[in-house]
Amino acid sequence: MGADPLMAGNSQRRGRTSGAGKKTASAGTGGKNRRSLAGRGATPPAEMRTGHPAQRRAQADARRRTDRDRSRQRAEETPELLLGRNPVVEALRAQIPATALYVVTGDSRATTDERITEALHLASDRGLPLLEVGRAEFDRMSNGALHQGIGLQVPPYEYAHPDDLLDVARDSGRPPLVVAMDGVTDPRNLGAVVRSAAAFAAHGVVVPQRRSVGMTASAWRTSAGAAARLPVARAVNLARALASYQDAGLQTVGLAGDGETDLADYDGLADPLALVVGAEGTGLSRLVRERCDVVVRIPIARDTESLNVSVAAGVALYAVAQARG
Repeated sequence: MGADPLMAGNSQRRGRTSGAGKKTASAGTGGKNRRSLAGRGATPPAEMRTGHPAQRRAQADARRRTDRDRSRQRAEETPELLLGRNPVVEALRAQIPATALYVVTGDSRATTDERITEALHLASDRGLPLLEVGRAEFDRMSNGALHQGIGLQVPPYEYAHPDDLLDVARDSGRPPLVVAMDGVTDPRNLGAVVRSAAAFAAHGVVVPQRRSVGMTASAWRTSAGAAARLPVARAVNLARALASYQDAGLQTVGLAGDGETDLADYDGLADPLALVVGAEGTGLSRLVRERCDVVVRIPIARDTESLNVSVAAGVALYAVAQARG
């Protein structure tokens, strides 16, 4: 009786069998399964593994940072309310841009306070609108902060582009001098640096868009009016802005306590220059420091840990002014 063709086909697929009943070698796969036999490489970090708790935590942290940045950006795009009798008077004396002066009505002490009287005169001389509000309404406007019955509405600051500072330098006929601030978060330090930069004929100040203070009313006030004369630019990425300055022929000089050269020994201060200062404590960030052509230090007494960033910037700017005659 002949063999069943169907059974014969199954037998061929399973491989040939020798006369002793042992299975012989079957045809190869032609390399089709080689990929499945290859190693899968190193195990990715937990933050990159789909569904891993570490990845979910990293994603949540990223969302929180994004939300904080968006909230800060929205806050900077709306007018700021500067509160308190001394701050308001100082701001008006410094000619800080303002759009209105708020005064709480029905406060007998306010009518006899010399600071409020001066604020009213200064605002009137500038033609600022005087808006009288009730205490409950002003408490709501100031989110419960101490306001002493007076507030100055300050419009959002109009930042320059980092490249605009090169145009300012070109028009001045002097070698470019720009101060870049890396990660400085205290508005008073920003205002003080702006004041020093204006005093020593710099062409502008650059701050990063993220993780850095902006030109708030407090920074305006500390600058003592210098912010009205000196442009402040905001860079999306400070390291890239410094690279752009390098392409334009500027030396990028970082300032740090552990710099490799004393400020007095650096002979390039008279050249086109971008002076880079960092935050107190953390100093220059890694990427920004790597972008610096040289990092210099200011020699100080050993028992002094560091200089305030605005003081250090002032010392360095004075050295630049001396070198340029």
